[in-house]
Formats: sequence, structure tokens, C-alpha cells
Amino acid sequence: MLTNLEIAAAFDQTADLLEFQAANPFRVRAYRNAARLIEDLLEPLAKIASDPARKLTDLDGIGADLAEKIQSLLATGDMPLWAELRSQIPLGVLEILRIPGLGPKKAAALHKELKISSLADLRAACQQQAVRKLKGFGAKTETAILAGLDFVQSPAAQRLTWAEADRIVQELRAYLSTAPGIRQLEFAGSYRRGQETVGDLDILIDTADGGPLMDHLAAFPAVDQVLARGETKLSVRLTQGTQVDLRVVNESAFGAALQYFTGSKQHNVTLRGLAKERGLRVNEYGVFQVTAESDGPHHLTDDTPETPSADQHNLTYLAGKTEADVYASLGLPWIPPELRENRREFTWASEGKLPPLITQADLRGDLHMHTTASDGQQTIAEMAAAARERGLDYICITDHSKRVSMANGLDGPRLLAQWAEIDRINATQPGILILKGVEVDILEAGGLDIEDEFLAQADWVVASVHYGQNQPREQITARILGALANPWISAIAHPTGRLINRRKPYEVDLDAVYHAAAEYGKALELNSNPARLDLDDVACAAAKSRGIPIVISSDAHVISGLDVLRYGILQARRAGLTSADVLNTRPWSQVQKMLKRPPGKSKAKQR
Repeated sequence: MLTNLEIAAAFDQTADLLEFQAANPFRVRAYRNAARLIEDLLEPLAKIASDPARKLTDLDGIGADLAEKIQSLLATGDMPLWAELRSQIPLGVLEILRIPGLGPKKAAALHKELKISSLADLRAACQQQAVRKLKGFGAKTETAILAGLDFVQSPAAQRLTWAEADRIVQELRAYLSTAPGIRQLEFAGSYRRGQETVGDLDILIDTADGGPLMDHLAAFPAVDQVLARGETKLSVRLTQGTQVDLRVVNESAFGAALQYFTGSKQHNVTLRGLAKERGLRVNEYGVFQVTAESDGPHHLTDDTPETPSADQHNLTYLAGKTEADVYASLGLPWIPPELRENRREFTWASEGKLPPLITQADLRGDLHMHTTASDGQQTIAEMAAAARERGLDYICITDHSKRVSMANGLDGPRLLAQWAEIDRINATQPGILILKGVEVDILEAGGLDIEDEFLAQADWVVASVHYGQNQPREQITARILGALANPWISAIAHPTGRLINRRKPYEVDLDAVYHAAAEYGKALELNSNPARLDLDDVACAAAKSRGIPIVISSDAHVISGLDVLRYGILQARRAGLTSADVLNTRPWSQVQKMLKRPPGKSKAKQR
């Protein structure tokens, strides 16, 4: 039975196929919205559909027509329109749409004029300089396509986003927990560290008998192939390509194994070095006191872990049952997995200065979301009610501005009408403050697409680059610096424009952006959409070091989109951010005081 991600992919591909055929844009948007909605759902649709007491239509945004299509996908793995479109267009053509900046119209031209139906065909045509001869392409486009091919075919682009990996992890955890005899079960590796992309999944289990457990994993419905099996390890490949490694670990070594397989490699190398300075050995089996050296083949080196029994007369077991024991044996406090990248964590730990990392409970508001006024799927009141249910004190409605015409972006008069509606809702809907905002576009030639006379009446304004992302570094940087200099701008949204595995960041001088943000007292956004997570963890840490506040936003287009804030929190933790580093952990009245913004005409209540 299909997972949520596979169902969302089916709707997304249907939208691609329709767009390739130049179908009605509203029809294309309906399938795109369906894919976005399903991607944001945390509970498996298959579970809901199989529960006789529940209906798919009970979910926000899922009507009867969409529910019928989901039921078809769950029952047969297909739906009629999707099948029909696939029969009309070679699927290899859709791979072309993965190239950054190469939209359906150009993909259709390449297919029609040059008979290109795969990435390999496209690379060959570019190398033969055939693409530049087509109307609307040119030599620069051809060069950009070759660079895009290198990006989408790189190993990094084949990795799962953390959110995709998390959905698999939750299904595996629920499935494995039904097996008897499990004492401890943890997922390790890059997934546990919260890395934005994940390759393989590592599972550690403490159980009395690993054989039946490995049999149980091998029978998981999504397992496509058993790759290898030993006494304590099973490796399988899932149908969507992810490798899962299960290791059975003794209770006395569980903490050491968890620390070892969580990584990162660089973190573990430093940890082993610290152990060596104390005359200790650290590996996946525990922490050992070295009582004598040995030159035998079983000698433990810093690079080759072995079982403690292999060198009993040289090593004395000290710790390994828990991770805290492992770190304590080296005179260190337990280090959160998100920080284990060998950046500053060991300095912080040795000085007793590990930061109290931010949690989702720290967030008081969400300052970036969309409604039916532009390309969202819920009304202002519906988004406000959902945010209140999630414990938020305030939200800001930031629908797109007029430059984003494909999203029905708002002009000045429409913004004023929306803000009047917000006043009416605030007067009748207690428990949450709705702020007046807009996601204003930074124009290709510089400047903003909404006049200052309107922006001055907003409570919060985020500025974004949506168009002209292939411009030179100096030009894009100048556009963003100009926006930061505008007195009515509050923050820059998704500051590098990247889409993980799909689009590289645009060329921008982040050092110059940090300097301007600090000078003008503006915030930078950490967009929680799991396909963006923009700014990345390194950039967030750099912003923190310069005293620039980060705002963690959902960029939600549907009620379930509010739940992506947890991905932004995870990214912030990797950056070492505390609640003090994040603007929207404060009451709105404090946020207003921190913003270097002239007094405008907004009358938002102080809360």
C-alpha cells in the first residue's frame, strides 16, 4: 500500500504531466495543492482509510473528489487520469523537469524539436550544442542546463529529505514495535542528528533474540530485497530505494553503539582522540581502559572497532550502557545529537557552555503563512483557529504580492481589504492575535512590488526573491540589500531560494546580507518547509554569531502546513540556536520593540 509520500508524488507527477500538455493552470494547481497537502500530513492516509470509524474527508482540505482519488491509489496503486497521462508522455521526459529553471514549456520544446526523452539525451544535445539553436534557449541556457544536470545527478541529490526519512522511520518504528522481546529501539545516523538529507537508515535494537526480529523486518511490506544477513545484522533495500541496516546490540553496549552509529564521523574521530589522551579506547562496544599495549592482530586501533572480548587482557570495560556514560567517562556532559558535527560542541561541552537548544514549545508565533487570498487553501479564520489549537499566541498572514501573478498575488487595495477583514476577525475570534502582513516580492531590477504607503500599514513584512534567481551574484545581492534597507521590511524569507535536491541556492553574498541585516535591525527567516530549510544550519549559526535574530516560519499554505515548524526547530538546533536567538519565541509586544521599524499605521494590539 502506498505511503503518503508516494501518493503525494503521484499527484505531483499528474500536475507535471498536465502542465507539460499546457493544460488549464487552475487544474494543474489543484493537483499541486493536493500533493502539498498530503506531504504535510503526519498520519498515514492508509491508516485513516482502513479505519471504519474515520473518513478521509474528515481531514482539512480533502474533499470527496480528492478522497476518491486517494482511495484509488491506496487500492490499486494508480488512478485513471494519472495512468492516461503516463500513456501519452514518456516518463523519461519528466526527468527533464528536475533541471532547475527548465519549466514545462521548454521541456516540451526540447522533446518536440530535438526528440529528447531522458537526461542522457539532454546532456548529449547540450554537449553537441544543439540546444542553443532552439528558439528561446541560447548558449547561456545551454550552459545552465549542463550545470543543472550535474546537480540533479549528483549523489547528494539522491538522498531523502529529513522529512521523507522521518515518515519511513515512523512506519518502521510502528511496525517493529509489534515484535516481542524488544528492550530498546533507536534510529541512529544522519537521521538522528537531524541532518537535512538522509542516505541510509540505521536501526539499533537491544533484544534477547535477534533472529525473529530480523525475520520480522525482512517481512516488512515495503522491503524490496534482503541485501545481507548475519548473526547480528540485517541489511534490506526498500521499494523506493532506501537501504535500512538493523543491528542487534547487547544491553551493556547499547549506549556506545548508539553514540558510534549516530556519528558524525568527524565527531567520533575527535571523541576517540580525547579518549586516547586519557589512556582509553572508545568504539561501538563501549569505553575501555587500556591496561597494556598489544601488537597482535586483534589490537584495537582508532579506526577499527572490535568486540571487547577480542582483547580482554588489554582492555577493561568502563562504560557503554548509555550515551551519557560514554561522554561522562571522558569528563564531558551528554552532547545532543544535532550538535555532533565537530564544530563547537566539544569546546562548549568542556567549558560547561552547551547551549540550551530551542524546542518547539518555545515558539509563540508564526510569521509567514498564506490563505485563499493568494495560493493557500484555508481562510484567515481557519488558519488562526488551527494555530490557536497548536498553542500559538499570534500569527501573521503574509499572502503573496502582485508580482507572483500565478499565485493570485495581492496589490495594495486588495491588501487593505484583507487587513480590514483581519480587524473584523480579531474582534470576534479571541485567544490568538492575527497580524497584518504580506510576502512582498523583490523585483528583478530592484525595489519592491508593493508601494511603501501600503507596507507602512502592515505589522510585519517579509521580502522574497522569486524571480530572476539566475542573475549574477552582485545583482541578486544588491536586490536583497535594497530590501533590507527599506524601513518597512521586517525579514528576508527563504534567503537563498534553495530547494533541497531540486534547486541550488541562488548566488548571493551572505556576508553582505548579514552585515545589512545587523545594520538595519532586520531578521532572517529559517523557512521550515522541509524542501527548503532555508537558511541552512551553518548560515543560521553565522547569523547568530552576528547578533541577527532568526525567525522560524512555517510558510504554510494549508492547515497541516503549520506542523512543519518542527523541521525548522530541528534545523535551528543543529545551528546551536536557543530560544533567545529566535525572534518569534517572544510575545508580539517584545518582537515589535526589537524591530527597527518606523511607527506605521498598524494598530495591532500589544500582547
